[in-house]
Amino acid sequence: MKILANDGIDPIGKKILEDAGFVVDTIHIPQEELPARLNEYDAITVRSATKVRQPLIDACPNIKVIGRGGVGMDNIDVDYARSKGIAVVNTPAASSHSVAELVFAHLLTGVRFLQDANRKMPVEGATNFGALKKAYAAGVELKGKTLGVVGFGRIGRETAKIALGLGMSVVYYDLFEGPKTLTLDFTGAITLDLPVLQVELNELFKVSDFISLHVPFLDKPVIGKEEFEILKDGVGLVNASRGGVIDELELIKALDSGKVAFAGLDVFENEPTPRTELLTHPKISLTPHIGAATNEAQERIGEELASLLILNLKK
Repeated sequence: MKILANDGIDPIGKKILEDAGFVVDTIHIPQEELPARLNEYDAITVRSATKVRQPLIDACPNIKVIGRGGVGMDNIDVDYARSKGIAVVNTPAASSHSVAELVFAHLLTGVRFLQDANRKMPVEGATNFGALKKAYAAGVELKGKTLGVVGFGRIGRETAKIALGLGMSVVYYDLFEGPKTLTLDFTGAITLDLPVLQVELNELFKVSDFISLHVPFLDKPVIGKEEFEILKDGVGLVNASRGGVIDELELIKALDSGKVAFAGLDVFENEPTPRTELLTHPKISLTPHIGAATNEAQERIGEELASLLILNLKK
């Protein structure tokens, strides 16, 4: 059997599959060529770049498994594929901690103005040092502040654990009833259960000093014009979930007015061409959708994806 890893796969995952007797191609076939070529394969793995929609599924009846290396599957018509007897699998646990760490990279960047300082120091550091020092003098600490986590799945919980470890309080919103405590594991030798509080979404918006979003995009933003009005003045926002979860135009207005102190964005409505106003804004910390892009996460994704493919292809 042949597997097309169209958006790549970690070498560990590739070796696991090859040791199990599969042929793995890591060439990238452009989206427009897939309908003509995908029937050469029994399975395809994708990340976020390749789209597996209904027309492609109909054009390739040979496909038995679609694997998503990562969490969100909004680039796959999951229900339709499954209605055709195709197994659709993903790796929700593998990248959780990597995404959570990126959230805090953005939070720590925002509270100390690093996104702007890193732009201006190379240009003005030698001639305007004192003014820059004064401009960035009003940083704040995360310890003692409240982090609101919207969506309390695996990534949301990993994010909350880091917050608790830094001495923050955590409130969270989720559609389903969640835990009252989370267990922090310190180097495997010490564990500690710390409290988290589940609240309604509007309450989270009112009490949170910082908010991290971990939900899919549905039919409208989670934080739009009305929600911005509810937020605490000077709140910091991080979106490492999906573009569109925060209304970007309203975000720019809120940053310009001071309602929002800073934002950290790893995802954008118009990927791969984000709005220029976002890319150049001095109060926005930016990364190009790299939440799961750590060596450790990619190894875990490769291993988990390989195991799922073997399980489904050998049925």
